[in-house]
Amino acid sequence: MRTCGVDITGSDVLLCILSKDNDVFDIRDVRQTRFTLGNGNDTEVMRKFQFDFAKLMQDYQIDSVAIRQRAPKGKFAGSANGFKMETAIQLIENLDVKLFTTTEIKEQVKRNPIPIDFEDTGLKKYQENAFVNAYVYIMKKTYRSDEM
Repeated sequence: MRTCGVDITGSDVLLCILSKDNDVFDIRDVRQTRFTLGNGNDTEVMRKFQFDFAKLMQDYQIDSVAIRQRAPKGKFAGSANGFKMETAIQLIENLDVKLFTTTEIKEQVKRNPIPIDFEDTGLKKYQENAFVNAYVYIMKKTYRSDEM
């Protein structure tokens, strides 16, 4: 199982690819850890983003994508671009995309604590939320597949 954790902030999509095989986690090096939504014609920009993201998922043989759901309103509300990017990812064919609420993520990490300090992963600090999202997806799939 190879999962891409996604953290959407502003016009950026931050990535971390995590896999688990025989209870061993593997953090994949990936050629691109960030997508930034460009300017220009809305439709063309979104199609390019979706194509580039889908191509990366295909190249790295990603089975699933885990995204932290953002609130539509309030202090931590997501931006319009963030919701567009989330939707573009969800609409990629043959890709299992799961949205997790902040509460679901906290509960899963409490139930199955992350077995390594983030500083020891070798990832950049900006990839931490994406890493946690991928970890949560894999743990939910491993231990509670009936809820997925």
